[in-house]
Amino acid sequence: MKNLHAAKATSLNLFTFNTPPMRAFHLTWLTFFLCFFGWFGIAPLMAVIREELSLTKAQIGNIIIASVSITIIARLFIGWLCDRVGPRVAYAALLGVGALPVMGIGLSNSYESFLLFRLAIGVIGASFVVTQYHTSVMFAPNVVGTANATAAGWGNLGGGVTQMVMPLIFAGFVGLGYTPAAAWRYSMVVPGLALLGMAFGYYFGTQDTPEGNLRELRKTNPRYRAKAKEAEGGFWSACRDRRVWGLFLAYGACFGVEITIDNIAALYFIDNFHLGIAEAGLIAGLFGLMNLFARALGGIFGDKAGNRFGLPGRMVILGAFLLLEGLGIMLFSQMTFLPLAVAAMLLFALFVKMSNGATYSVVPFISEKALGSVSGIVGAGGNLGAVLAGFLFKAEAITYQDGLLYLGIAVAVVSVLALLLLNPFATRQSTQFAEPALAQPALAKQGVA
Repeated sequence: MKNLHAAKATSLNLFTFNTPPMRAFHLTWLTFFLCFFGWFGIAPLMAVIREELSLTKAQIGNIIIASVSITIIARLFIGWLCDRVGPRVAYAALLGVGALPVMGIGLSNSYESFLLFRLAIGVIGASFVVTQYHTSVMFAPNVVGTANATAAGWGNLGGGVTQMVMPLIFAGFVGLGYTPAAAWRYSMVVPGLALLGMAFGYYFGTQDTPEGNLRELRKTNPRYRAKAKEAEGGFWSACRDRRVWGLFLAYGACFGVEITIDNIAALYFIDNFHLGIAEAGLIAGLFGLMNLFARALGGIFGDKAGNRFGLPGRMVILGAFLLLEGLGIMLFSQMTFLPLAVAAMLLFALFVKMSNGATYSVVPFISEKALGSVSGIVGAGGNLGAVLAGFLFKAEAITYQDGLLYLGIAVAVVSVLALLLLNPFATRQSTQFAEPALAQPALAKQGVA
């Protein structure tokens, strides 16, 4: 790449910060990390809140569902917004809006008010779509799956770190003399302030594409003006592609499981293994920490399969990971001995994260013109999966163990349905995204966004 400021990156050099693609990569994963920290910051403190607000199992189930339900709409909207104003403005606006309910949830004094704040916090989950959109336009097809998976995986680490850190922040406020009822409220101000600060950092630290920001490019570059017009019908074009709905199902079965576990893991280990908040948070955090490498592995395997077998290879890899994920969840649901339960959790977590990464190694190849819309629809599928899973853990008649067993069976079934919709061996690839992709310098220099 001779012109680093106008070309997609054809490699992921983690120690480089002086090119637009790598600056975007590092700021997107860090921003997504903070979003996850704020989105699930309340989850490890739910045992304290349950006692204070006298919440029932059904009410906790409603809270879990609320935390992921509005994200469905938010992800659809933010994907559409990225196609129109670019990821830089979209992310900054989302961070500013999302920080308010994160800090405001401390004002809750009843089940109803807590539910409404938890619902509003779910808007932050749309951050994932911007993260994947931004890395997709910054990296060439030969490495885009790895870039997408690594950025999202490191961002998802926030869901694990918050399980470990928020109990410590809570304990710190208790140590300063605050009651537990006050401490959990003040604790949520910390991630809220971090999100506000990141809104400014992202706006001033990144650019929309390798060539510059969309607003300026549309004024000076006819190609970008034409692409803006093409994007007008992008959402409906994406809706008509059955491969999008195959990915929608697949992401519901992997990311939907991930955020469900993020919500219930601490309570699961407290109630079933009689652990304290800190111990349960530490174990639950291990699930999220698998994102340090596992989601990236999914993207790496996707890219390797794509470079050798084309788009069908990426799709088959995704189906295989989903099936193994479902089997792993079923195994975890049967564990009653703590060390075996932790080992089984880490095993199925590996395939959950790898399935996430493999999904978004496929997404950039579905439609260049409607990349934001495709990313948004598929991302929304993840949250719909979490909403449906939430009903399993809301019912008084279904134990968490039974709910996990049913969830594992559902994931295994979806792995087959998703592959049928993707129909990998009948897939035609566009010439723009032919694989093995962008080893050729001429293509790499196009800087297509």
